[in-house]
This record gives sequence, C-alpha cells and structure tokens, in this order.
Amino acid sequence: MTHKFIDAGEGLPQWSNPISHAVVVGNLCFVSGQLSVNEAGDYVKGSVTEEAQRAFNNVFAALKAAGFEKRHIAYIDIAFADLNDLNEVNALYMSLFPEGKRPARTVYEAARLPFDGKVKVVATAAKE
Repeated sequence: MTHKFIDAGEGLPQWSNPISHAVVVGNLCFVSGQLSVNEAGDYVKGSVTEEAQRAFNNVFAALKAAGFEKRHIAYIDIAFADLNDLNEVNALYMSLFPEGKRPARTVYEAARLPFDGKVKVVATAAKE
C-alpha cells in the first residue's frame, strides 16, 4: 500500500524536526503530534486554551493538506503538561466538535512536552 507523506501545506508550521505532519495510508490519515507552533516553526506560548486552539488548527491544516476534513477525525489523543487544564480544553473541544459527532479520545498528563508546552494534539482520520 502506498504511503503519502505530508511535509508542508497551507497553514502548517515549517518543521525542523525529522517527521511528517501527517501520513496517509489508504483511507487513513495519521497526524503527528501538533503543538502551539506558528507557520514559521516558532512555539507560541499562551493560555492552555490558546495553545490548544493553535494545536488543533495545525491538526486541521495537516488534514487539509492530506485531502481530509475535520469531520473525518475518528480519534484524538491529547497530552497535557497539567491535567488540571482538562476543563478548559474540554470547553474548546466541545466548540470544535458538535455533540454526537465527537471523535473517540484519550487524555493524559505527560511528564514534559516539547518546548515546555501545555498541550499536544494527535489525530487519526478515516474516509469511507
């Protein structure tokens, strides 16, 4: 099966890391962990909600570059620097994904995130 590697796209950060933003295999898209990084590749500190919004925006941009849409997301993985921030990110999450159409999800606290960030978002999407 052919793999399509997404290394750049509109709205995506320019990575200095040796990874792809996303990889498409068949009807699946695996989005690498996204952080609060702007298009220039700079980490942007802010509140946990601001950092999560930027991370989600990067997830959505990676999906778009891969030919997928937000509605195709089947699974979300969210790592927190502090799990006490869950309620704030839940409010954002509920605004991004309407009730009855929310992806399966895992949340956990990580010992440390890259750039000492507050949140990292990973996604898997599937088309029919």
